[in-house]
Amino acid sequence: MAGRAQPSGPAGSGGARGLLPLLLLLLSAAAIIPRGDGQNLVTEDVTVVEGDVATISCRVKNSDDSVIQLLNPNRQTIYFRDFRPLKDSRFQLVNFSNSELRVSLTNVSISDEGRYFCQLYTDPPQEIYTTITVLVPPRNLVIDIQKEIAVEGEEIELNCTAMASRPATTIRWFKGNKELTGKSEVEQWSDMYTVTSQLVLKVGREDDGVPVICLVDHPAVKDLQTQRYLEVMYKPQVRVSQNYPVQGLTREGEPLELTCAAFGKPQPTDMRWLRVDDEMPQHVVVSGSNLLISNLNKTDNGTYRCEASNAVGKSHADYMLFVYDTTATTEPAVHGFTQLPNSAEELDYGDLSDSRAGEEGAIRSVDHAVVGGVVAVVVFAMLCLLIILGRYFARHKGTYFTHEAKGADDAADADTAIINAEGGQNNSEEKKEYFI
Repeated sequence: MAGRAQPSGPAGSGGARGLLPLLLLLLSAAAIIPRGDGQNLVTEDVTVVEGDVATISCRVKNSDDSVIQLLNPNRQTIYFRDFRPLKDSRFQLVNFSNSELRVSLTNVSISDEGRYFCQLYTDPPQEIYTTITVLVPPRNLVIDIQKEIAVEGEEIELNCTAMASRPATTIRWFKGNKELTGKSEVEQWSDMYTVTSQLVLKVGREDDGVPVICLVDHPAVKDLQTQRYLEVMYKPQVRVSQNYPVQGLTREGEPLELTCAAFGKPQPTDMRWLRVDDEMPQHVVVSGSNLLISNLNKTDNGTYRCEASNAVGKSHADYMLFVYDTTATTEPAVHGFTQLPNSAEELDYGDLSDSRAGEEGAIRSVDHAVVGGVVAVVVFAMLCLLIILGRYFARHKGTYFTHEAKGADDAADADTAIINAEGGQNNSEEKKEYFI
């Protein structure tokens, strides 16, 4: 990118040797260079990472063999044509011709940042500048974690710090492949920036062993990241499996063998079998994680529970047993195991414990059939009663007349009506009594 024209000034010589450097110094000091329009000089700004090589190019369009020189931010002459008066061996001539002066600067540091001037001795003289910008990658990238070992459900705090960079870095967080959002703070020290990003994370059992990654976005570096692996403790996951019978019904007289498996962090140390709401039958044999009933009978019906515990907590899985008659052949509506989680939280984690659901499904289907039959009978009886009542009321519906007031229509008053009424006092036989 071409810079704008600048008024030229005197140019010093930091390392003049002999007559030629002295002559260059006198020319630079004595020359009063008016503002040029920069129409023949072209250069570009340079961005370089600290420690790398910066290349400065002064190019001339429509060259007329005029002298080209390069000056540093202190306006000391670095190169006059192909001669280097400045005693800094980091500057090396890359190309010199009538139309270009190209110089490289090795092992760039922050002190090299600034404006460098290209001068062309024409009439009038011309000057243009290029700016060197030095990028500094973060010196160190560190993750600090609040708790080395967390318990499921807890919130932990992680801090990632990128030190001494220029410009300030942007920090991004990832848990596995999922990007998370943190809160960043920037501190400036002289020309350097230190950025600290804070992440608050609620952990679950599924986070155990998952890496949390702190990734830096900075123009001076690519793929700079560090990570920490989460260590999460959680209570056991319990699963009950039926070893025998492998399939089919649990019939009277047959054996039953169950196995309980528990997984947690730390690994469960205490595991036991019990019968829910009842005592364990005497003939049940419990050996470690196995439960064996060699000869099933109806009294064995019930729910058998396997409990496991560790330092974090306790979990269980239930197995519902229903013993069928020896002649039973109907397969249950649903055969197999269904998880009975201890809580909604365990259900979210997909707990592995099981329960006997096939026999329960068969029992429930029978109960539903009985209830449905009873309801149907009651409804039918109510309909029959409504029909009978309807027919009765329909047959006795009509207008009824009495004869008690017959002949009273023409009476002038109530007393006359009573007297004239059929069956009244005038029309009735008088009772007579005879006293002897």
